[in-house]
Amino acid sequence: MPSPKRLFIFSAPSGAGKTTITQHLLKHFPDLCFSISATTRQRRPGEVDGKDYHFLSREDFEQRIAANELAEYEEIFGNLYGTLTTEIQCALDEGKFLVFDVDVKGALALKNAFPDDSLLIFIAPPSIEKLRERLSARNTESEDQLQLRLARAEMEMSRQNEFDIVVINDHLETSLGEAENIIASHGAGRAEA
Repeated sequence: MPSPKRLFIFSAPSGAGKTTITQHLLKHFPDLCFSISATTRQRRPGEVDGKDYHFLSREDFEQRIAANELAEYEEIFGNLYGTLTTEIQCALDEGKFLVFDVDVKGALALKNAFPDDSLLIFIAPPSIEKLRERLSARNTESEDQLQLRLARAEMEMSRQNEFDIVVINDHLETSLGEAENIIASHGAGRAEA
């Protein structure tokens, strides 16, 4: 039997539900810690630096790239996103379980950087049409931005076969249960009911 994983790397097209699922897991598994990504994008209302993201200037982010301090990074819609290698290594050294909410390319890069510790979990929408409905209902993007997200979603969905596990998020409660079972099977303890 393969050894339990400590890095649970969730990826999905925008609007497929990965953030909802990862937030649920963090509430129900006290052993889990959230891997906080770095980004150059502007902070949204209610977001906290160091909790939601490490908000960096583009110059600072590029310096960290040059210093090889990122396990993965990518530019998405004009903003840089990435994961600081030191954060992952510290968590592993302390025996922690980390949950990641990253894009597809980032997930694959993390698996490449930490192959023995990583479990890739792709959260798929039931269809592109359903994803369009979810994104439209959020009311956060213009029609042009929506089209960009849908085009990217198709690319991301074409790579789901490179993941260890695919969860189709058609019914949220079912998907939450599947995700809980995945985490529990690797030894993370659930919160007391």
